[in-house]
Amino acid sequence: MISLPGLNLASQPVEPSTVPATTVQRTQDLAANTEYRFEVSFSRTLTVKLQSGTAEFFGTELAPSTTYTFQGTKGAIFTWHGCKLEIGGEVESDYVAEETPMMSCANLHFALESLRDRSVSSGSVEMGPRVLVVGPENSGKTSLVKTLTSYAVKSGRQPMVINLDPRQGMLSVPGSFSAAAYSSIVDIEEGWGSSPISGPSPIPVKMPLVYHYGLKDPEEGKVFKPLVTRMALAVTSRLEEDHASKQAGFIIDSSGAISQGKNGAYENIEHIVSEFSVNVLITLGSERLYSDLTRKFSSQNRDPSESVSVIRLDKSGGCVDRSEEYMRSLRHAQIREYFFGKGDETLAPSSQTADFADLNLFNILPGNDNHNAEYRPGDYDVSMAPIYEKVTPSVVAIQNKLLAVTMASPSDRQEVIRDASVRGYIYVADVDEVKKKVKLLSPQPGQTPGNAMVLGSWPEDVPGLVS
Repeated sequence: MISLPGLNLASQPVEPSTVPATTVQRTQDLAANTEYRFEVSFSRTLTVKLQSGTAEFFGTELAPSTTYTFQGTKGAIFTWHGCKLEIGGEVESDYVAEETPMMSCANLHFALESLRDRSVSSGSVEMGPRVLVVGPENSGKTSLVKTLTSYAVKSGRQPMVINLDPRQGMLSVPGSFSAAAYSSIVDIEEGWGSSPISGPSPIPVKMPLVYHYGLKDPEEGKVFKPLVTRMALAVTSRLEEDHASKQAGFIIDSSGAISQGKNGAYENIEHIVSEFSVNVLITLGSERLYSDLTRKFSSQNRDPSESVSVIRLDKSGGCVDRSEEYMRSLRHAQIREYFFGKGDETLAPSSQTADFADLNLFNILPGNDNHNAEYRPGDYDVSMAPIYEKVTPSVVAIQNKLLAVTMASPSDRQEVIRDASVRGYIYVADVDEVKKKVKLLSPQPGQTPGNAMVLGSWPEDVPGLVS
């Protein structure tokens, strides 16, 4: 599964640019501790080359005299000691900022490194820092996660990164939860990189854990808390077999929806903290959220071994609300890259025809907050509250949609299907209701899988993926 350039990066400013959009190459000098912020649409291209000095893109260093190309990206290039950039192409907005959050990011990284060093004692490896980043939408959560991951990798660590934000994908498509250990530098143009699930991977990553959520927000259905519990078990199990990643710990990116709170309650945050045994909780962009969580966890955790350190970081001045049109374009482009690749690293998806009878489809039933809030680990009785319903293929039901191919059998219990990891995704290009056949697009050739396939309401329909 392949991500986009700039995918998952927090949005950067839309302040009026002081430099007119132009295709002429120009030079930009950056003083120490400043950053060049830019916003470029999907219809334009920005090129950046480091001519002298040192600079980084969300923690990943730019190689000298190498041209980087950005499309559909909102990003920032920071320099600790000063640099000179050669910039070309067109942007919607760009400017140089003198106030940046990078010093706070660096201090946080060194604090996490101290915890990682302390996780080794008497030759045995304990679990490293278990970090959860929370905050409103567009507060810079994913940018912080990416920066902390890049710094950890440069320090020789192999941290696990966990994405619990269904609105964005990491080594997967939107609508999924995923986790992967990072041992190589995070690519500047490719974002989080690519996944072996979709095709050959130019960036060495370990096989990600992927679970299908299929809804836009954690509050929508009956599967958020159970899937968080399932992911926590899977991540913990994998880390027990990977001492390098266990020592590095993990960093969790979250949806802004869980930080809204209802009457001062943050049940989904508390559930994540409990299931993953989070001990570092970072809040971004909300003093109220920081105050509420500090009060909550300082009163609950009297045992030092179970304490949760709540840390507040200021929201970067470069963060800005992203329009729904931009986010839709981002999702659709990410899905397209999952099947077709990008640039020189193109993929060749397989087109195949299947009978209606070959598809074992399940649709996620709409839920309510009460069921989600009352969920307890081990509460797998779905007799009173079904999770899925069988879907009869039709144009309205499945055309232009993604189907998550799970590892479960269609005859398995509903909770087994819900908790099953994802083998991959297929796209429904066309539905012929008369002949009862469907045209499918798959990342890899082969027969239509007989596994249970889950159809969610998120991401939305993607028309025109196959012309």
